[in-house]
Amino acid sequence: MAKLISRMLFLFSCLCMESPYSSCQEVLFTLEQGQEIRDGEHLISENGIFKLGFFNPGSSSHYYLGIWYSKLPNNPESIWVGNPDDPVPDSSGVLTLDNQGLLKITHSGGQPIVINSIKAAPRNVTAILLDSGNLVVTEVTSTGTLGPVLWQSFDYPTNTLLPGMKLGMNLNTSHSWALKSWLSDQVPAPGAYRLGVDPGSANRLIIWQRGHIYWTSGVWNGGIFQDMTPDTRTYEFSFVSNEDEKYFSYSVKDNITISRWELNSWGQIFQFTLALDGTSWLNTTISPCQLNVTYPNAICIKQNASECRNGSDVFVPTRGYYKEPKLQYSESNSSLALSDCHIRCWNNCSCIAYRSHFSNGTGCEFWSKGANFTQNKNFNAVYILTLGNNREGTPTEGGTKEDSSRSIKEWWWIWCLIAIAPALAMLIVGYLCYKRRKLRLLQHNAEGERSQDTRILELGLLSFHNFNDKIKRGTKKGQECHLFSFTEIAAATDNFSLSNKLGEGGFGPVYKGMLLEGQQIAVKRLARNSLQGIEEFMNEITLIAELQHVNLVTVLGYCIHEEEKMLIYEYMPHKSLDSFIFDPTKKKLLDWRKRMSIIEGVAQGLLYLHKHSRLRIIHRDLKASNILLDNDMNPKISDFGMARIFGQDESRANTKRVVGTYGYMSPEYAMNGIFSVKSDVYSFGVLLLEIVSGKKNTVFSSSSGLTLLEQIITHIFHKWRESFQAWDSWKQGDVLEFTDPSLDSSCPKGELCRCIHVGLLCVQEFATDRPTMSDIISMLTNEVMFLPDPKQPVYCFGKSEAGNSVNSASISVMEPR
Repeated sequence: MAKLISRMLFLFSCLCMESPYSSCQEVLFTLEQGQEIRDGEHLISENGIFKLGFFNPGSSSHYYLGIWYSKLPNNPESIWVGNPDDPVPDSSGVLTLDNQGLLKITHSGGQPIVINSIKAAPRNVTAILLDSGNLVVTEVTSTGTLGPVLWQSFDYPTNTLLPGMKLGMNLNTSHSWALKSWLSDQVPAPGAYRLGVDPGSANRLIIWQRGHIYWTSGVWNGGIFQDMTPDTRTYEFSFVSNEDEKYFSYSVKDNITISRWELNSWGQIFQFTLALDGTSWLNTTISPCQLNVTYPNAICIKQNASECRNGSDVFVPTRGYYKEPKLQYSESNSSLALSDCHIRCWNNCSCIAYRSHFSNGTGCEFWSKGANFTQNKNFNAVYILTLGNNREGTPTEGGTKEDSSRSIKEWWWIWCLIAIAPALAMLIVGYLCYKRRKLRLLQHNAEGERSQDTRILELGLLSFHNFNDKIKRGTKKGQECHLFSFTEIAAATDNFSLSNKLGEGGFGPVYKGMLLEGQQIAVKRLARNSLQGIEEFMNEITLIAELQHVNLVTVLGYCIHEEEKMLIYEYMPHKSLDSFIFDPTKKKLLDWRKRMSIIEGVAQGLLYLHKHSRLRIIHRDLKASNILLDNDMNPKISDFGMARIFGQDESRANTKRVVGTYGYMSPEYAMNGIFSVKSDVYSFGVLLLEIVSGKKNTVFSSSSGLTLLEQIITHIFHKWRESFQAWDSWKQGDVLEFTDPSLDSSCPKGELCRCIHVGLLCVQEFATDRPTMSDIISMLTNEVMFLPDPKQPVYCFGKSEAGNSVNSASISVMEPR
């Protein structure tokens, strides 16, 4: 009752007295299912310390869901942003908590933005903003009391660390708690810097700049990090490292102080404490670099000396504009932060100034030597190079017109040489490249090979053919498939270093990388002698650009460089399914619930391909190594190089080039080249039985003396001689000896039996007997649905019987990876 009265008094004070909350704004203490929060309305923590609502940073026209300290209403400094990558374009955003426990932002003219992810949420949940600044979604029991926390914002920090938050990683799930700098004051999307705990053995903090180590603290010792000087009188710091997690956190020694750590867009760490009057923050720098005493307005950023720069050179922000556009060049990449501009200019000896290209503080504009600046405070600040140690040759402090003119007169001959020499060199190199290219083209034509230009032309023709002649596309477009430069990919993978190599498949090695904007990627670098050729490469690009589903891997783009062909995917931290279910140790991490989730996810992905996508797709190479697992072990189907597009009136097709992996190919496809959606159903059945049994369906060695077609027939269930046993066990109703021994004995026998039953229905000899993917999903999820008796698989037929139906199809075998 006392708590209820205090809440009522607080609400009354919010409405009737001068306070941060306008009397016309609705105030909520909890967000229950079905309730809404619009622009101008807020969710308030119990004692009014923090509030949640929509805000538009700076002069931005975009709106974000954020949490900020409630006593700073006019200029909120958000300590958490719910949709940093998905801004709402106007003030029409509405936050709701749906009946699945999902926090969603809906707005006019756009798709809903989901803030949280919850697995199997209970019926009753509520969202609460705690006085710690933590937004939690928690279960509500039937008696009305709060149950366990299902999701919390503290697990997904943005650029701010609050007392009680963790900075580190969960070693069991690989989930990372890291701060990410904003791109700019107006764009809270992840910028150039990330602060976290060293993933190695050292107990220290690290700041990464675009994936590279930028700064490290000293090691943890005696309650603090060496070489850092935080206020230990006010704060208490802790570092936890065990087999489950590794993280740093801090707390305040009194319960009055309001504090936060912030990683700003320049890679600096600031420790903020709320002033006594409660209207502003007092800050202390815990930075990788020190402020410049001579030029206090200079940008503080760690930088390396070079032939043309030394440690005393600085860039000073100056209000001004540039009068000669011909000396200006720009990069309109909105993923670049101002610190990226700084680094580019610092590393370019001809660059003397820079500023943001866009009004929101992103993109870059640069000025070269010889630029003249005129003061004008109505324009955005230009960061002008100021030389230390009385060096001459570039503008000094302020970058005035007179200084630059004097430099031009004194050093004109050097500038002419600098300008002419590269131009001459480029002309010579260009001429040599032209002659070499022409010679190579003649050689290739003489040898009957295709030039690179012909290959690229083929890609364009294939794309046109696929999308116009075969699909008859509508006007709706899929996701954009980006063309990356070889330089970008080489830089992202540290020049394809062995330390970044994730593995090697039948088509070539796969590398982990990080793009300039901080996004992790996986790069499939196709080997030059790869069985995946131009057609399959283009097929994967064009297909994936049209397919969007939670259980399909996302292809971000591709790269073509001379003979190189590369596909760039979203990075999957847990790699592929086969690395778990066929590993004696890691398979124990996949309990029955996770295996069922993977089975259902793959089934949903195939159903989308077969029925619900705008294009009807037959994958043709479904297997455990082509199922990737994300952070939460959700499955994503990958490798669409062998996929085939069907017209809406087609049900099956025939090919003379059979591609795929032995043991996963259906008999009608392996022997006659006939494929349909039921071919994928067959592969799904093999995969399902592999997941249940933990045993691999491998390709048999050719040393046995069997013919190629006999191997296909004989080894569809190779190493699964249990197929007969499974059949007999099925007839006997005993399936426990067929299941993976690493599964807990408490696994529901009914579900195990149903999965094996469905698997045997999928691998029946004749395609017409196999169920569709929609039938399979119903069978797996509906415990009372009647399942027909499966017929015996093709393995049960003799070689002579199966061999009579083989045509002259050529076979390209893609070995399991």
